Amino acid sequence: MRNLYNAKKAALCESDLDLRVYTSNLLGKSDELVLHGGGNTSVKTTIDGEEILLVKGSGWDLVSIKAKGFAPVKMKTLLEMAALDTLSDSDMVSGQKAAMIDKSAPNPSVEAILHALIPYKFVDHTHADAVVTISNSVNGIEDIKKVFPNFLVVDYVMPGFILAHTIYEMTKDLDWSSIDGIILHNHGIFTFDDNAKESYIKMIEAVSQAELFLKKNAKLQISSEYKASECDIQKIIKVISDAKGYNVSLSINQSPLASHYASQENLREFASRGVLTPEHIIRTKRVPLIMEDTDLEAGIAKYMKEYEEYFRKFSTDEVMLNAAPNYMIIKNLAVISFGKTAKEAAIINDIVEHTMRAVLQADKLGGYKSISVADSFAMEYWELEQAKLKK
Repeated sequence: MRNLYNAKKAALCESDLDLRVYTSNLLGKSDELVLHGGGNTSVKTTIDGEEILLVKGSGWDLVSIKAKGFAPVKMKTLLEMAALDTLSDSDMVSGQKAAMIDKSAPNPSVEAILHALIPYKFVDHTHADAVVTISNSVNGIEDIKKVFPNFLVVDYVMPGFILAHTIYEMTKDLDWSSIDGIILHNHGIFTFDDNAKESYIKMIEAVSQAELFLKKNAKLQISSEYKASECDIQKIIKVISDAKGYNVSLSINQSPLASHYASQENLREFASRGVLTPEHIIRTKRVPLIMEDTDLEAGIAKYMKEYEEYFRKFSTDEVMLNAAPNYMIIKNLAVISFGKTAKEAAIINDIVEHTMRAVLQADKLGGYKSISVADSFAMEYWELEQAKLKK
């Protein structure tokens, strides 16, 4: 993991917020750390005598975030929220909004309460590929503790208030100086410091440790001799568009990685083990359409029926999303992502590309294992995640 910090550029920053923007942009420049709106950052400051958390606004991309993309929230309110036994999503959102000193700013990140809990000025959170690859394996907890012996490791719980309150309880008697960061199992990593540069460097060094572990224990050898083959693009567009109810754009991936992935044995089982990090599910759904024969219409119908069964099993009062797949894998041929626009299809392809590599590497660590199906549904239908897509 390359350290992009440039002391001369950092010296041009005139405030803590300027530094926060600068190092946030650095994190966003590395796809191995965050993808398309993923991750969040914050800085604590004092405004008019009151302690304020400036936290990434929901829906902003770290790579392009500017000062106006940070939401200013009263620390006192956030810390009071963390101590509550229960807090609904709507009450959390309305409470945070009411505690903002600039009502025109974007809604705070769903992790704002957790950022407030961490008693350091600068807090960085990413979904680093190397970290979640290790944790998304059957031996994930054990391996994570080997690689990060001085990190607080938190079993997977729902992001937002539940996660923040869990860490609030875990850290009541914690000497924060005794840990180097936090690993959220199946989710991501936090680093922090009172210095923007040091918090950023801690992230780079921690992820580099994870990358080194994978290089030693899960090195991939992918042939580059795969030959691209043609598929019936117009038929795919028509069938998927009919299922989606709008004209789709495609992103067709026949890279060596995608070709290798699509050629795996027992492809349906292999490629249907869940998302790499929870928030990806709003883009990709939990599993792709797997095509091992040429009957695309039958394949789509089967996929949509299984999605409806998944929805009925876990739903309470939610409204079902469109049941059609967001990407497909054609056996021995290609990985194809669908979107309303070419940009949306490309975003899904980016996420799938990172997921494919992680699955292959996690299998070398004993087997890939994502969050449970029930947890996947909760994340897919979480109103705070769905709100991101609307932005």
